[in-house]
Amino acid sequence: MKTMKAVQVNKSGEWESIEKDIVMPTAKQVRIKVEACGVCHSDVFVKENLWPNLQFPRIPGHEVAGVIDEVGTNITQWKPGQRVGVGWAGALCGQCLSCRHGDFILCENHQITGLHYDGGYAQYMIAPVEALVAIPDELSFADAAPLMCAGVTTFNALRHSVARPGDLVAIQGVGGLGHLGIQFANKMGFKTVALSSGADKEELAKKLGAHIYLNSDEHDVVLELQKLGGARAILATAPSGKSIAPLINGLGNKGELLIVGASNDPIEVISTQLIGNRRSIRGWPSGSAIDTEETLKFCALVGIRPMIQKYPLAQAEKAFEAMMSNKVRFRSVIMMNEK
Repeated sequence: MKTMKAVQVNKSGEWESIEKDIVMPTAKQVRIKVEACGVCHSDVFVKENLWPNLQFPRIPGHEVAGVIDEVGTNITQWKPGQRVGVGWAGALCGQCLSCRHGDFILCENHQITGLHYDGGYAQYMIAPVEALVAIPDELSFADAAPLMCAGVTTFNALRHSVARPGDLVAIQGVGGLGHLGIQFANKMGFKTVALSSGADKEELAKKLGAHIYLNSDEHDVVLELQKLGGARAILATAPSGKSIAPLINGLGNKGELLIVGASNDPIEVISTQLIGNRRSIRGWPSGSAIDTEETLKFCALVGIRPMIQKYPLAQAEKAFEAMMSNKVRFRSVIMMNEK
């Protein structure tokens, strides 16, 4: 039997480089020859054993891009050689109320890629057929990988917001999520405001598509947003409740604060901040396979690309640590064919 290289996390939370057998997919699965896998902040759930009922050892990775290598006996719509990806959305039950409503990302029995079954920090992986995402030819594997989670999360939040073309939309943060959010907001036709600290980020923010850059070191960003009429939507990408909470007052009437940066600290809000102006706060959890496919199509059509740093599989731990310490600009991507 042929073997593959992979990097897994053991029960003690330690990284392990391993070699293991390449297995065959079952009837409703495919085997993917992984070309690239993005490193997402959510991989910390595996590294630190923060998700309920995880089983170890586990190969992380839910921003996977590659080529179908083998298909299960019951699969007819996918063929070997097709360029595909797999994101956060993995196996679905198809029977719970959320699935029956078509809200697949909210499946009550959802099996998450790289958490409940082995993910993309490996040369090959097995994926359920419902998780597959077709990758357009215009996108490289390295560029497609981060779009499987970071991309679809920001894309979905903005396209399902109350904002419409011409509206003022602010993106908090110019990082792993924010640099994509700025691009999406611009291409969706919003008047795009980037919010961050430091004058050094202004040039990049405007290059990505921000019409206005507000440096929180020099400006009261809430006051400046209100001078502009108040934001119709603010996409909060920084994982900090303390930095998110003040943004509520930067919203205009019927404005919406969209939370995509996960944090364990509370977001303090006073009820009158919401009631008087009919403001709201919403969270967005990634997206389904078809959401991700639509994200990739949009990126291919309008020229959106993530800013990435590549690492070989042997340096998966280094790629993860660079992401966790905010030293990467802006997404770490593990490449299987790089030394």
